[in-house]
Amino acid sequence: MYGYADVPGLMSLMTGDEKHGPAATSTLDVLWVLYDRVLRVSPRTADDPQRDRFLLSKGHGPMAYYAVLAAKGFLPVEWLPGFGSFDSPLGHHPDRTLVPGAEIGSGSLGHGLPIAVGTALGLRAQGLNEPRVWTLLGDAELDEGSNHEAIAFAGPAGLDRLHVVVIDNSSASHARPGGIAARFEAAGWSTRTVDGRDHEALYAAFTAPHPGRPHAVVARVEPKPA
Repeated sequence: MYGYADVPGLMSLMTGDEKHGPAATSTLDVLWVLYDRVLRVSPRTADDPQRDRFLLSKGHGPMAYYAVLAAKGFLPVEWLPGFGSFDSPLGHHPDRTLVPGAEIGSGSLGHGLPIAVGTALGLRAQGLNEPRVWTLLGDAELDEGSNHEAIAFAGPAGLDRLHVVVIDNSSASHARPGGIAARFEAAGWSTRTVDGRDHEALYAAFTAPHPGRPHAVVARVEPKPA
């Protein structure tokens, strides 16, 4: 198995003109802390109904996601150099039918959180109260109306197994009065805003109690060079 210090090297195995390096590196620390310390899922339990679900909505530039999945044993490291090639399972957006451990295929911005809301509702309906649902968004995705509706629904619905991480790298087109967290708070969510490179701060925010409410963590980052 690999450690955090190995992940940049794993990412460097993936090359190409459309790798969206800044988008990938902005998610690296969040993904590592989630998969290393928070998510209750492993290659052995990837099909277990009681597993935590992680849904990558910010799917463009998935190099960090693939590198972390490889580091944790979900997919072979040998796949990484083929990233984006015609016959590679590792496309420029993850495909859940091709990438081991991927819960959804990404594409259109703004669809991950609505799917996460539906997943949390489905687990509740089945009486599966232990699994947690996590989704990773970019700040620009919050311009999409589908996310606004999902945020507005999840708070009053009391989906306390639902967790959102928003990567705030100042790429959104529209400013939000009070900041990103205020949008969630107005809909009844629990929120934390932290340095998206600080692993201890991320872990504390990810594990903060939020009984009866969904939880949103805003991770502020300055993209690292690819």
